[in-house]
Amino acid sequence: MNNNMTPLLIDDTFTFSCSKDVPCFNECCKDLNQFLTPYDILRLKNSLGIPSNLFIERYTSQHTGPESGLPIITLKADYASKLKCPFVTSSGCSVYENRPSSCRMYPLARLVSRSRETGEITEQYMLLKEPHCLGFAHGKNQTVQDQTVREWIESQGISPYNESNDLLMEIISLKNRLMPGQLDIKSRHLFYLALYDIDTFRKHISDKGIADDFNLDSKAFDAVINDDEALLKFAFKWITHTLFHSKQL
Repeated sequence: MNNNMTPLLIDDTFTFSCSKDVPCFNECCKDLNQFLTPYDILRLKNSLGIPSNLFIERYTSQHTGPESGLPIITLKADYASKLKCPFVTSSGCSVYENRPSSCRMYPLARLVSRSRETGEITEQYMLLKEPHCLGFAHGKNQTVQDQTVREWIESQGISPYNESNDLLMEIISLKNRLMPGQLDIKSRHLFYLALYDIDTFRKHISDKGIADDFNLDSKAFDAVINDDEALLKFAFKWITHTLFHSKQL
């Protein structure tokens, strides 16, 4: 195991603090290869007050997984400034309240697996200690804090991110079982539309009736049309039904 990674249980403690008083402040926002999940994009585009298609065009790059054929969205870093995050400023993160899940979780990493027999999801956590990060040491004007993994998850508002990201994991697992290999172009487009370009997906629901097969009652339909989080949850169900003909989610 990497010497910079320490396994932790949910109630194990670790010592860490990040603030302007830490000499490495903003260093973790450089040299990025930042993957974005559907929920990350939902929160970020709403924070910026722009539709999903504009956010994706302006701030991200899209790739195709070489084995899965699934769309992969990454944050478009500033190549002129050491691959810096486009949202970092000298005073810190400009979208801090809606920062991506990987930023919230740091310095922890969350590993998730699902039992094929029971369907139960198991979480594992790793504490990352990277050379550039000085948040683990006491110093002038700096107080490191002890907390459990559970306390960190609560304090950083990670739970809704994890819940949505677990649904994405479910879909990827389902795809790997039922449709191994690359998705075709049409399936890849539908996957991207429903899970990443969520505002365009909403318009298709309204204008093209693509949710008609689900027989949503008026309350559920209104929630899907007017609430982004309800829309994303529906999008996960729509993908499992449309691409994989499954009702697993």
